[in-house]
Amino acid sequence: MPLSFKFGTVGSPMGTPKKPGGSVGAIEFSKSIGLEAFELGWVQSVRVSEATCAAIRAASVEQGVSLSVHAPYFINLNATEEEWSKSRKRLMDAAHYGFLAGATDIIFHPGSYFGADPKEVLKIALPRLEGCVNELKANGDAVTLRPETMGKSAMLGSLDDALAMSAAMEGVAPCLDFAHLHARPGDGSMNTYDEWSDLLKKYQKSLGKKALKKLHIHLSGIAYGAKGEKHHLPFAEADFDLKALFNALRDFGCGGRILCESPIMEEDALMMKKLWAKISGEKE
Repeated sequence: MPLSFKFGTVGSPMGTPKKPGGSVGAIEFSKSIGLEAFELGWVQSVRVSEATCAAIRAASVEQGVSLSVHAPYFINLNATEEEWSKSRKRLMDAAHYGFLAGATDIIFHPGSYFGADPKEVLKIALPRLEGCVNELKANGDAVTLRPETMGKSAMLGSLDDALAMSAAMEGVAPCLDFAHLHARPGDGSMNTYDEWSDLLKKYQKSLGKKALKKLHIHLSGIAYGAKGEKHHLPFAEADFDLKALFNALRDFGCGGRILCESPIMEEDALMMKKLWAKISGEKE
């Protein structure tokens, strides 16, 4: 039985050779070391030609590597009207060119509360997101938009926020960053089998059992303080209990993709792949 999760990195692995380099090189290198997923790190801006997208798509098909896109950081569903038009363009460009490049999922940071009540912020965020989804459908850009769970309590992007956006419309599903979910409370909680099991129960209740087979996960070690995330760490330097999480994912019959954001990306991605095979009993 093949692994129910595909593993990869967010952004090009450290060992990607200079030639052919770029995303095509990253896809080929990922496959050569045993990784079958890759997230294009378009985190500053989307500056890519249709020809480059075609080359990326061809490489992903040839190598059998599943693609997603991390959209630019500067997206905020709770921005002012003037800023929202810029945010929207960043998200739509990532989705359109991501689709051309063969990506199925577009990951984005949903924004900030700016001190407002999360429920009030969602009243602004949901219609804006729905407008994006409807336009993508009309354009034939068949991608899933994935609001990421965020590592700071001031940010739009709690589990509840991500589930609310996803339950409200088709074409949206969470990107579960479990390191962020561990860091967000700031007190070392969200790091046990029982806590992850409760989270997966909530996910299943909100989005259905089938959704657990198509999870999109970001993972790394993480440093945090009282206000949440500080920076990503290698797993060996962090307190994140990966075994507890993987046991919960196994017991809930989960599958999908796990993308590593550790500073030693491919090393930790391959470590996770090996650990998952051991815990799940599936064959690599």
